[in-house]
Amino acid sequence: MRSRAATVKPGVAAGHPSTAQAGAEILARGGNAVDAAVAMMLVSCAAETIFTGLGGGGFATVYDAASGRVRCIDFFVAVPGLGGRRGGPKTAIEVNFVGQRVPYEIGPATVAVPGVPAGALHLWRNWGRLRWQEVVRPGLDASYGTPFPQMHAALLPRVASAMCVGDGNEVYRRADGSYLQAGDPLRHHDHHLAYELLIDNPQAFYHGGYADALIDAVSDGGAIGQPDLNRYRVIESAPWTARVDDFTVFARGNDLDDLLTTMEAVADSVKGDPLTDPVSALNLVARLRAPDRRAETTNIVAVDGQGDGCAITTSLGLGSGVWVPGYGVHLNSMLGEGELVRETFPPGHRMGSMMSPLVALDDDGRLAAIGGAAGGSRIRPALVQVVLRMLRGVPPQEAIDAPRLNALPDLIRLEAGFAPEVLDALRAAGDEVALVDHRDPYFGGVSAISALGAGADPRRSGYVVMV
Repeated sequence: MRSRAATVKPGVAAGHPSTAQAGAEILARGGNAVDAAVAMMLVSCAAETIFTGLGGGGFATVYDAASGRVRCIDFFVAVPGLGGRRGGPKTAIEVNFVGQRVPYEIGPATVAVPGVPAGALHLWRNWGRLRWQEVVRPGLDASYGTPFPQMHAALLPRVASAMCVGDGNEVYRRADGSYLQAGDPLRHHDHHLAYELLIDNPQAFYHGGYADALIDAVSDGGAIGQPDLNRYRVIESAPWTARVDDFTVFARGNDLDDLLTTMEAVADSVKGDPLTDPVSALNLVARLRAPDRRAETTNIVAVDGQGDGCAITTSLGLGSGVWVPGYGVHLNSMLGEGELVRETFPPGHRMGSMMSPLVALDDDGRLAAIGGAAGGSRIRPALVQVVLRMLRGVPPQEAIDAPRLNALPDLIRLEAGFAPEVLDALRAAGDEVALVDHRDPYFGGVSAISALGAGADPRRSGYVVMV
């Protein structure tokens, strides 16, 4: 039976237990899906700071059950320099993911104009039900400390060259200098002051003392000035669509990796299970093949009792190593992310991204599935594989737990669990096959909800709460 035959029950899915629990509490107090999603986003900015933060940006997709309307919200980062300032040299670093060394750049010159505070306020003003203070309060509570999850602890050494810089040396290290371990409290010095400011005056992130502190933090080589903060605006738009089996999938459509076109092509050509069917696996690889890149993101999903849904994906990049003094906020490194900087854009231009939270509706306009993914260039393959399984009747957690592959120009990376005949067919086609013997954050982090339940990715210490 397809998921469209049943009602999607209220619940939340996210990349951290504290994030998901905050969303569930908001729903239990009478908040709607957007209230819960915004609260979770703000908690993630304190609890999941190796992936996201108040100094980053993101995208949201909102579904209103009463009207059947879907809207896409862009609060991603913008290119600075409107005041005439130009960025100086960036600091090159290298990180290693599943055996591949990847170059990155950090420093003040990599910081783009943040969008998370503006995005949170826009979502709440247009769809929220609870008071603003109630929606932000869980983030403030989380700013005093949350448990560091196991998968975050495993990932931290790989990204330490971006995270453990400046104030990050205190945030992500124990007193003896070693990295935080699973269960350790994650705390940012003075982070609560940023959340108190967000409650009292969210506009102050773009005008006033916080804005002055941000500009000062990047003054040695960064391009952000007050004109950039003055000009920043959230962009709301109608979604693009793709037909996937008997469903219509809605997303922003202008993502860098063209998720919707890929999803439609995969649905048309992959009729079996790529885990066991060599033909389906070969067709999946042919339509997913793309260069290997890397960035850090996190995703959250909420559905309320009225059937409304909201999915939000946010990112900090790998982090710039630049912190806003007095507020404990790590700033993004988007201008140092090679997978995003594919061409030169003028100041004020919105940067592109692979992030693409989505909803799927049945032919009666009812919510069939809602979800999103983290993981830079692995967002597209992760969402394509997971959402297609969900729309073909697989419960979200099972679809998320299933092994994934990522198809590069000369290499296919796979998680263990593909049938031997599938691996043989991929090798016979001339591809080098690299098998990972565990579920790795490299393959993205998906959170999703359908009528068959909710799922959150164990690759990112994901967590689900049904209300």
